Amino acid sequence: MNFFDASILHFLNGFAQKSYLVDSVAVWFTGDAFQKGGVVMLLLWWAWFIPGEHVEENRQKLVCASVAAPAAFIVSRLISFVAPFLGCAALARWVLGWTPEASWLAGIAMSTTSVAVVYAVMLEFGLNRTEYGKGVLAACFITDLGTVVALGVIFAPFSARTLVFLAAGTAAFVVLPWLTPRFFRRFGNRPSELEAKFLMAALFGLGALATWADSEAVLPAYLLGMVLAGTVGKDHALIRRLRTLTFGLLTPFYFIRAGSLVSLPALAAAPIAFLVLLVVKMVTKVIGVYPAARAFGLPVQEGVYTTLLMSTGLTFGTISALFGLSHGIVDQAQYSALVAAVIGSAVVPTLIANAFFLPRHLVRRDEPQPAAEPIATADPARRAP
Repeated sequence: MNFFDASILHFLNGFAQKSYLVDSVAVWFTGDAFQKGGVVMLLLWWAWFIPGEHVEENRQKLVCASVAAPAAFIVSRLISFVAPFLGCAALARWVLGWTPEASWLAGIAMSTTSVAVVYAVMLEFGLNRTEYGKGVLAACFITDLGTVVALGVIFAPFSARTLVFLAAGTAAFVVLPWLTPRFFRRFGNRPSELEAKFLMAALFGLGALATWADSEAVLPAYLLGMVLAGTVGKDHALIRRLRTLTFGLLTPFYFIRAGSLVSLPALAAAPIAFLVLLVVKMVTKVIGVYPAARAFGLPVQEGVYTTLLMSTGLTFGTISALFGLSHGIVDQAQYSALVAAVIGSAVVPTLIANAFFLPRHLVRRDEPQPAAEPIATADPARRAP
């Protein structure tokens, strides 16, 4: 860290100590109750990463696949979660000597697939507009759904609070898809940004309820993104505003918090845990995903490329590791190894995939990206509240 960076941090620290409001807001944003910006990112994954005009089509394909061929659906989607989950958990337990709880958490953290990384790659090469790209993104969502459910089920206490959380969450998931579009039509397109405030209230409210029930805020956020994707995905201006809020304000708090807890001396003293976790994750992803990809008709190049992209991880992995550290499931050395392995899995498979296995025959270069829309706040049609 250079002098300029240190000066900025000292200034912000001093200012926060002298301002109760700033300190309270910082604690609120960085508190474990809302899992930082990761909670809001889940909504964006569903609404932004899947174009709104394709939401119904994707849902129909998902339903048809799960009804007409449930075995094929499970094999082709959840295997990407199950193989690294069991493999990394077994490694942590019987090779690294971690406790059973820490081993299960390691399996959850290393089983994820980074939708953010995969979508960025798809967008860069135009693959998000192909059937192949849409299929890979759908597989990523199902993989992360398994991760979210496992994190909630394995470490949930199942008390009376859990029943209250389940009842309230079910009611919210039934009511919000009906209420949200009506709220947007009635109060949308105003300078007060009521749409964004409405979504934030729903996300943070369900996240706080999940934390009160000793569960994980990621679970309701993920499910909320699923049920509201059709409504939110149609409003591109709202998605841009949410993206600015999330990646400009919330996400930096999250990654600063997650990174500040990594112990570099502990990681340097025992790098074997980090390396073997990264290797075992990639190997188990290959074992789980590649045969399924080939069985469903993908050529060798696309099969390897899909497997490597499905081996990436980032946000869900760090959220799971941070959950374990904050709840005393893993210690700082184990947390550092997990976070380092998760970050490594975001970089290494992506570099290998794009360098050697990119399916260039699927890359569309004849379709220009749509032009950016005017900034919504400059639209004179927006009326005052």
